[in-house]
Amino acid sequence: MPATKKATKKSSSKTKSVAQHKGAEKRKAELPAKRKRQYKHILESEKEEGRSTKSAKRIAMATVNKTRSKKGETKSK
Repeated sequence: MPATKKATKKSSSKTKSVAQHKGAEKRKAELPAKRKRQYKHILESEKEEGRSTKSAKRIAMATVNKTRSKKGETKSK
């Protein structure tokens, strides 16, 4: 039997990532000064490790959000 390729749905990942990026920048602007400093420090550390700017920003924001959640600084649902 011949091998068949799975049909993959192509999405516009570039458009989606740009929209997510703008949202992240907006959320960063709303952070307290302490968390902005934390974001900047993590961003610089990730870049020094050789990560791309896009990956570094994603990792930095995720880390800040995780910390805020643990410390109870986020709205609970």
